[in-house]
Amino acid sequence: MPRGVVEVVVAVALGLAASARADVYSFRDRKGVVVYTNVPAVPASRLVFKERPLPPAAPMLVPGRRWLPELMSRPLPRADATVYDGLIREIADRHGVEYALVKAVIKAESDFDRTAVSRKGALGLMQLMPQTAAFHQVRNVFLPRDNIEGGCRHLRMLLDRYGGNLPLVIAAYNAGTQRVEDAGGVPPIAETREYLARVLRYRAAYLGAGSGVLAAGR
Repeated sequence: MPRGVVEVVVAVALGLAASARADVYSFRDRKGVVVYTNVPAVPASRLVFKERPLPPAAPMLVPGRRWLPELMSRPLPRADATVYDGLIREIADRHGVEYALVKAVIKAESDFDRTAVSRKGALGLMQLMPQTAAFHQVRNVFLPRDNIEGGCRHLRMLLDRYGGNLPLVIAAYNAGTQRVEDAGGVPPIAETREYLARVLRYRAAYLGAGSGVLAAGR
């Protein structure tokens, strides 16, 4: 992807983002590339987002279960192998995140397309929004190692926040923590519920068994 296109996409996405969760700064490096970071790395850094702290997560958040079995009842997808499997396993293990979960998120987000750009401005394999990538210090969102590193850090943060409750973690990855906490569980958003079921189905396929998935978030 041409450098100018990447910069435009990032800038537009930053301009549309309304719920940043950390300070985000930008500066132009010696090669003229716009870099986003969560700290003012150079004196010329410009603040583009100011953190708005969220309240702590409620101690007990239980997602609704009535709609999930129906969405989960579809046949399991094929557990496809990819060139990124070794990289996913390495980075997931380092952050203490389940390999099958990380691979399932990548499958659902980009179908393993490292150059993917969504209409909302999410980027790369794990479809990181620019402010999320900056928060986790991802320098090149289109480099698989950097992108998976940032995605695993984000999943680790969500796992810690929600005590390992997978439905809440997956819903927050898709819709954001604010919507999850406002709803007191998985928000009643059709896209988010479909996404949750899809990720759980992919995860089950990558684990090699479909049983026990609904109990994973209890």
